[in-house]
Amino acid sequence: MKRLLVTGLDGFVGQVARDALESGMTSGQFELVVPDAPIELLDPVSLTKAIEETRPERVLHLAAQSFVPISIHDPRATYNINFFGTLNLLEALQVHKFTGRFLYVSSGEVYGFVKPEALPITETHALQPRNPYSVSKAAAELLCYQWAQTHDFDVVIARPFNHIGPGQAERFVVPDFARQVSEIKLGLREPVINVGSIDVTRDFIDVRDVVRAYFSLLERGESGEAYNVCSGIERSVRGILERLIAIAGIECRIVCDEARIRPREQKRMCGSYDKLNKQVGWRPTIDIDQSLQGVLSYWENRLKHA
Repeated sequence: MKRLLVTGLDGFVGQVARDALESGMTSGQFELVVPDAPIELLDPVSLTKAIEETRPERVLHLAAQSFVPISIHDPRATYNINFFGTLNLLEALQVHKFTGRFLYVSSGEVYGFVKPEALPITETHALQPRNPYSVSKAAAELLCYQWAQTHDFDVVIARPFNHIGPGQAERFVVPDFARQVSEIKLGLREPVINVGSIDVTRDFIDVRDVVRAYFSLLERGESGEAYNVCSGIERSVRGILERLIAIAGIECRIVCDEARIRPREQKRMCGSYDKLNKQVGWRPTIDIDQSLQGVLSYWENRLKHA
């Protein structure tokens, strides 16, 4: 088994990765190694100590500031965590002569402005980030590529699109909708759902499929390459909300809240996972309704026991 270090292990995706590793989903490919103290990307000393303790053979770098509105409000903090935090991690690995694979988790947001005729997006599309979050991710990608060239480092890049599942922070669109729908179902609020821009499209994928892609890339991805991790299906945000309402069996009004609307938002987004499928053999397997039901069940249980 390869010794695997995961940054961001306590985050939304990190917890799913931990569960998958502990349940044997990876068929014994990886042994999760966890340092005594939490990994602090902005503390080079603690990072170096964590690498010394764990001696990883594979690194899955999940830790990040990933919420776009926060990046707009405080871009410097986002750059510090996402770019300089990644640099600190790479330097700590270099100190301990790491020779394994480093999987950097970027984002489909790095593509930025995409014309409708360019959909679905492939990995050859230009990076045109349009907010501080996506700028930080694109910059960290370039840092990883530079590191690979300068230090003969084995780097693979993952560009996940909108992933969803139980436990995701409610500031993201699907858990926000699921919370409101569940509150209505349980009689905790009036039958009104507040929304921002819902007449846009996104590529939604279950977080368990995303984690499975990461494990596959850690073993079978081609060094120096970037891979989209997505469903390949363009879905409207309005359609996602309507499915949540239908699954919950409620009736309600949908009200637009101007404060929730993001400026200059990309209208349509859909990725292609063809490269990941052909080179690694991965494809998404979890149906969108199954994902949405899981998020709804999570919120209903959480609200019942609040």
